Amino acid sequence: MSTQKPLTIEVVSDVVCPWCFIGLRRLERAIALVRESRPDFQYVVRWRPFFLNPDTPPEGEPYLPFLIQKFGGREQVEAIWQRIRGVGATLGIDYRFEKIRIRANTLMAHRLIHWAQRQGDATALVEELFKAQFERGENVGDRMVLAWVATACGYDRADVLYYLDSDEDISLVRDMEHEARTWGVNSVPTFIFDRQSGIQGAEDPMVLANEINRAFAATDNQD
Repeated sequence: MSTQKPLTIEVVSDVVCPWCFIGLRRLERAIALVRESRPDFQYVVRWRPFFLNPDTPPEGEPYLPFLIQKFGGREQVEAIWQRIRGVGATLGIDYRFEKIRIRANTLMAHRLIHWAQRQGDATALVEELFKAQFERGENVGDRMVLAWVATACGYDRADVLYYLDSDEDISLVRDMEHEARTWGVNSVPTFIFDRQSGIQGAEDPMVLANEINRAFAATDNQD
């Protein structure tokens, strides 16, 4: 059994960022590539919050009109969607942008991820939140949607709702998001490896794997 300290991979992301879903899948493939040469590679993933649209009202707002205004027209939006759909299809993601009605405020979703992460790896929850947003078009800013997703992942529904209905960790999550920006994170996904190096963008799995190997080697040299 390896005595190597697990590599900490921090992923700064937002659940309404389509490229962050792609980033999750590419990270999984990168880890598989690393394990081809390092079968005993151990790691810990920590999800960190980012507000892609920090001005989103708490109740959200209509999705498509926002995108049309942001990108300059329906044709431009459709072109962006088509590109993302093409990339997603290669990773088993079925983007259904046309189902999304609400541009969600993601503060509660990030709080839920933080809450789950205190209990262990929250990656399965994060993936299900991405699926809710992009494959089913659900409002991931809605507490009942969040509770349903969390329950499907094995968390206790009553505990989830009790937490979401409180003010717990609101300031902490906002502070964590601000902290990431002070590190220079201005786009997501961003991958940070043992606080030594980082990559911004949903890069090719080989690029991520090479950076993981470099960070892993640096950890070896410190021992």
